[in-house]
Amino acid sequence: MTLTKINRIMFPVSLVLFELIVYVTNDMMQPAMLEVVKYFHVSTEWIPTSLTAYLSGGMCLQWFFGPLSDKYGRRPIMFFGVCFFIFSCLLITLTINIKQFMFVRFLQGMGLCFIGTVGYTTIQETYEEKRCIKLIALMANIALAAPLLGPLGGTIIIKKFPWQKMFIGFSLVACLSLLGLYCFMPEPTKKREKNISFINLFKNYKFILQDLKFLCGAFSIGFANVPLISWIALSPIILVSKCKLTMIAYAILQMPVFIGLILGNVSLGFLSKNNDLQNLITFAGKPLVIGLILTVFSIFIKFYSSLWITVSLGIYAFGLGIANPCLTRVTLFSSKFRKGSVSAVMGMITIMILITNIQLAKTVFLWKNVIAFNILNMFNGFIWLFFIISFFIQDKKVIKLLKYKI
Repeated sequence: MTLTKINRIMFPVSLVLFELIVYVTNDMMQPAMLEVVKYFHVSTEWIPTSLTAYLSGGMCLQWFFGPLSDKYGRRPIMFFGVCFFIFSCLLITLTINIKQFMFVRFLQGMGLCFIGTVGYTTIQETYEEKRCIKLIALMANIALAAPLLGPLGGTIIIKKFPWQKMFIGFSLVACLSLLGLYCFMPEPTKKREKNISFINLFKNYKFILQDLKFLCGAFSIGFANVPLISWIALSPIILVSKCKLTMIAYAILQMPVFIGLILGNVSLGFLSKNNDLQNLITFAGKPLVIGLILTVFSIFIKFYSSLWITVSLGIYAFGLGIANPCLTRVTLFSSKFRKGSVSAVMGMITIMILITNIQLAKTVFLWKNVIAFNILNMFNGFIWLFFIISFFIQDKKVIKLLKYKI
């Protein structure tokens, strides 16, 4: 569809701003959770639950908002999503106990649904292919920048302001995004669906879930990301509560992990020129698994053991940065069904795996120690290896069909 020059610029800027604030709301809050648990007079065991609740909100309605935006249009559903996110940011400042806080974190996590199912879809439908690829690459880089800058920003802000003011700030930035989306977001769905057939929708999901090849790919994506997300959830407890590091040291020690992730993502652009997807995944698997193995042995280094853990996770994250886009693409195209439905199922499986393993990692760490946590992460790396090998065994033709660039 035809857009004015200002719309072409300001719509993606407004959408990127919303994506950034949704991600930063999580990444800045993890270091601040130490202050939150003190405020509510509860134990640090609640800290990982914040991320679990957030991801649960992001999973719960992914299957629904896509068809809903087909019926009512992308704009109104996107506006509702941003308004709901703003409301939840303000509501959380009124919570009086930790259970209310976690429930509102669940509501905030629903903002993740609108980024993928509505925002990305609108870009795909509105922009020509080359511009679309550039915009999505930009959004991916912002998604990687959020966990790198978020912990440090959250650490600095929480030293000067109460955690409630952080959420007020998040809501103000989201209001700017809402204004930009209202003024500049196009409506690509001119021909609306008359009815949403939930029977057909769930039939499609049923057939997708019966595809063993797809399931192997989806599970491999989930287990590849488990060590990273578990680290984000538990690192405040590991580094600050157990290792007695300062909040600034905690924020600095996050940098090797996320720099590794960004370097992997950047390297993918160069490596993809002369390699097919199977070669890229095979290459990425080496640092991914080796990094997780090194985390187990790094704990035995007597000096700066925390640094060696994060450096080892940085090696893993480098492999993850290369593998993730490749895994997503081969899994998405391994199913013959509509990519919106396939993407929704893939996202829900991934988040369910992450939620389950965050709680498992918390239990293992509190039951034993950092060594047990690192062993669990290494075990997840081996599970990833099993599923990715199973995926390639299921149908080698998938890779042959995808020998063009990512």
